[in-house]
Formats: sequence, C-alpha cells, structure tokens
Amino acid sequence: MRGAAFSELVSFTAVARECSFRRAAVRLGVSPSALSHTIRQLEERLGVRLLNRTTRSVAPTEAGLALLARIEPAIAELEGAVSVVGAFQSRPSGRLRINLPRLAAELVLAPLLADFAEAYPEIRLELIVDDALTDVVAESFDAGIRQGERLHQDMVAVRLTPSIKMAVVGSPAYFARRSPPVTPADLGRHACINYCWTATGAVFRWPFEGPDGPFEIAVEGPLTLNDTGLLRDAALRGVGLAYLPEPSTARDVEEGRLVRLLESWSRSFSGFFLYHPGRRQTPPPLRALIDFLLARRGDGVLGPD
Repeated sequence: MRGAAFSELVSFTAVARECSFRRAAVRLGVSPSALSHTIRQLEERLGVRLLNRTTRSVAPTEAGLALLARIEPAIAELEGAVSVVGAFQSRPSGRLRINLPRLAAELVLAPLLADFAEAYPEIRLELIVDDALTDVVAESFDAGIRQGERLHQDMVAVRLTPSIKMAVVGSPAYFARRSPPVTPADLGRHACINYCWTATGAVFRWPFEGPDGPFEIAVEGPLTLNDTGLLRDAALRGVGLAYLPEPSTARDVEEGRLVRLLESWSRSFSGFFLYHPGRRQTPPPLRALIDFLLARRGDGVLGPD
C-alpha cells in the first residue's frame, strides 16, 4: 500500500471516530481543509461516498461503516505498535494537555510542578483550569482530573488523593459581629458565600451528615462565586461563611485567619482522580505523569490511599 493511501485511511478513521472534521484535524495535527481534501481523494479513488456531511454533523455512510469496521482494528494495532516503540525512549517527550478544576490544580499538581518539570524536561505540560464538566475527548485533552462523583463510567480512572473532608469556615472579623452557628440549621441566620457552576448557573447546596443521615441546605448571602480561590478570599475578608475542602483552609485555620465550624456535621467527597479514555497503549507523556503522581502518592505527598 502506498504511503498516501495509508494516510487517507488514517484520516478517514479519525473523522469517523470523532464525527467532526475539526476535532479529527486537531487530533491529526492538520488543518480541517487539508483533512477534507484527503477524504475527498479517498472517496474519488474508491468511487464511493464514505461520509455524509452537513453543516452541523459528519457521519459514515453504509459503505463508510463497512470500511471502518475492517480497517479500524488494523490501524489501532499499528498505532499501538508505534506507541510501544515510543515508550522505549529514555525520556518521554511531547505535549501533554490536562483539564482540571482549580481546587485540584492547587491541591494536587501545583506543589509538584517543579519536580515534574525537572524529572521530565522534554514534556510540555499544559494545564487548563476549568471548573466546568469539560468533555476531555471532544476538546482534545489527553486526560482530566475530577472528583470521583463526577467521572464518566467509560473512562480509565486513577485515584490521586484520599477522600477529602469539607469545612465550614469564617473569619474572626466576621464572628466579632455574629455568634458562630452551632448546628447547620443556624446557617439561615448567617451570611453565607455561595458557589455556582459556570455552565448551568446551579448553586451548590451545602451537604452535611446528621444523626438521621445525610442532608443538604440551600444557604443565602450577599455573594455568589464560581471560583474556590475567590470563595476562600471572601471568607478571609469577613464577607461571610464559606464551605470549602479542608486542605484548602487548614493553614488559615491553624494560623488563626479562619475559624472552622460544624466539624462534627461535615461530610467528605471521594477525592480526586486522573481519568483518560481507555486505550491499548497510554501515550508516554501521560504514562510518565501517572507514574509520577502515583509515586508521590506512595510517598505520602498526596495523602494516604
């Protein structure tokens, strides 16, 4: 088979997988127009239409599905073989794109960035901080980091942290004006700083655990934010009470800048996981990051299992 013919089949497989010329072009590192030209050449050479195109979608025809069923396993085997050979490189290299929320960036990766860059100087790590539920496949990320409760079931997931307990906190300046709440029911008499999700505008309800089991409370206050860093800053400035992960407030509590409340009522979430699409061969840069994080977790840097 000519090299050009093989390239045409790889291009067709990418478009059929992604159902999008744009996403397939990003994956292949070419322009959408060049990719479209390659597909037209393949269709002309075979004398049959392989893809139905509209302004909104791309989908394989019956002939395209038949071709895809025959060539996709072979191409996957070849890609896997190339990945295996690439893994023999003494130092993994290339771009590695990770999508993660701000809290995971602060708690999990930020403390380790210098060590990772020193260990793997030829990996170009791109961290895109985003609290929305981004589709890492559609947006061409190699992997994402999310809470366990928010993972898609079809992803391969690697635990990075143990479960993380939440904390209600407020500043001494705030409590100079108001008495601390004794139970979650008292929060209705306090100014609480709300968190909302950018994509939906939904406001986070504060979860607690009581004698009768778990429950949630919708709180009210003067400020709603979509950034946990700003949430903490507002609490430090005495705007109101905040509901934040314990690790992000521990130093402030220890040094007296924040006061922790309702500790016996606090609940935990499952912690952070790195997740990525299932593949026969994980790309070497991603494999390097996973192994690095697991090693640091084993050292206790990311907390116990």
